Amino acid sequence: MRLQKYLADCGVASRRKSEELIAEGRVRINGDIITKMGVTVDPKTDTVTFDGKKIQPQTNKVYLMLNKPSGFVSTCSDDRGRPTVMELVRDVKERLYPVGRLDFSTEGLLLMTNDGQLANILTHPKHNVEKKYLAVIDSDITDETLSKLEEGVMIDGYKTGRAVFRVMKRGDSRTELLCVIKEGKNRQLRRMFEAVGHNVVYLKRVGVGDIKLGNLKKGAYRRLTEEEIEYLNKLVGS
Repeated sequence: MRLQKYLADCGVASRRKSEELIAEGRVRINGDIITKMGVTVDPKTDTVTFDGKKIQPQTNKVYLMLNKPSGFVSTCSDDRGRPTVMELVRDVKERLYPVGRLDFSTEGLLLMTNDGQLANILTHPKHNVEKKYLAVIDSDITDETLSKLEEGVMIDGYKTGRAVFRVMKRGDSRTELLCVIKEGKNRQLRRMFEAVGHNVVYLKRVGVGDIKLGNLKKGAYRRLTEEEIEYLNKLVGS
């Protein structure tokens, strides 16, 4: 088994994030620091540690939905000392990690799990999982500009994919929109609006596919229902 998959199965991080942790020299096999990709591990005979602690695959799979508040980073740790979403799920005994990310000032639906396979599939671009957001910008916006956003705009040399933008409430100095995208680039929606001359002052994710945030209180979490877990597995073809 490849080391990054083993880390994901142990609930350390998603497979792609695990590759970063390996490159940082935080993982050892039988006492030896591993920094290269492609190394394999035998769970029956090898001892694997992360940050000095022995890790083992978790058999009890956990799936949570967190209503992330602004002011938390969507990582297991932060080298700048900022609060992380892990502080909001301290009473969960299993080792969890976020599925994808919401940036520091964005609120809303964040899935968390120790199911490395599902997390890796959900975050892979090829599956085109819809993410729904409520956005507030600090000005009015024209229908022409909305069409540009829907067709895709250039951000850092990359053209975004087709998306949906619907005005929910319009005003001279404030416009509320529902935004639906299938990608997950870093700060993507904020950068898309910046590309057409608008500034996002509030952003909240309210849905991932057909899974909705609903009335879950800010900073609170709940376990996904069996129906929601089944839906996610079907969504990614598991």
